[in-house]
Amino acid sequence: MGVATPSETNPAPEMLSEGASLEELARAAEACQACELYREATRVVFGIGPKSAPLMLIGEQPGDAEDQEGEPFVGPAGSVLSDAIEEAGILSEDVYLTNVVKHFRWKPKGKRRLHQTPATRHVRACLPWLEAELALVVPQVLVCLGAVASQALLGRSFRVTKDHGKAQAWGDFTVVATIHPSAVLRATKPDDRERLRASLVEDLVTAQQLIGKKPRK
Repeated sequence: MGVATPSETNPAPEMLSEGASLEELARAAEACQACELYREATRVVFGIGPKSAPLMLIGEQPGDAEDQEGEPFVGPAGSVLSDAIEEAGILSEDVYLTNVVKHFRWKPKGKRRLHQTPATRHVRACLPWLEAELALVVPQVLVCLGAVASQALLGRSFRVTKDHGKAQAWGDFTVVATIHPSAVLRATKPDDRERLRASLVEDLVTAQQLIGKKPRK
């Protein structure tokens, strides 16, 4: 059922202890078989951004476009996020983008590949990659986009709808949870889309303020 065997354990912790760089970790992740998702994904999608970024934005998993292009947040949800980052006055050089799970989980529907939420076992198998990214980038604030990323760090009982936009402690990091930008796309009514988009921007402004920067006009 996709549970990792000893020969398929995530190599990130050992590599980190040996002084691996982000680039070396990204190359190693391409061969990761710690869970079964690698079998159907086109490629691994590792994080991107400056190594000194004070903000790390963490999503759930790559989508269809990300799986094809190999970079996080390049699909429709990524466009929503990019616009929200700009509206929040955040500089691109202050942001590192990544996902909790590095492979795309999907199911076929005709010629389409439909997103499937990663299971707990996928999050556990992939979390060492994220922990390695955190150890090397050392951001001041983490922004968890959506329930999967938020619960991976803050626990299964955490609810984004209740506690989004609030500073939370997770180890040595400060975490702000917010909606995943795909939630804006799923909203069917214009008023709901605008409300969700505004909430996303507001939470990003909060994260910006927590790193000690005023939103850029």
